[in-house]
Amino acid sequence: MNDPAQAPANPPAQAPDPVLAAYRKSIDNIDAALIHMLAERFRITQAVGEYKARAALPPADPEREARQIARLRKLSEEADLDPEFSEKFLRFIIDEVIRHHEKARRA
Repeated sequence: MNDPAQAPANPPAQAPDPVLAAYRKSIDNIDAALIHMLAERFRITQAVGEYKARAALPPADPEREARQIARLRKLSEEADLDPEFSEKFLRFIIDEVIRHHEKARRA
């Protein structure tokens, strides 16, 4: 039965792999925790942005950003996580926070 036209339309379902299911459940739990942590982080940075707007402070703080990136790169190395990935991830978050701060300043 090598002819794809003769293959069954719905192959029989395989029994779930319990090891894979356990890994995936852990991944799902971690993903949920990440989302909740990011949401909390953005709630706090939104308050920072509103404060900066009221205090007429600039939306970005390049010196703090550089310190944070250096600190988190070091933590990444200690955690055996690729520091380049960590920096890209943090840079994405920082850029989004600055965009929110600039929006708060215009409001």
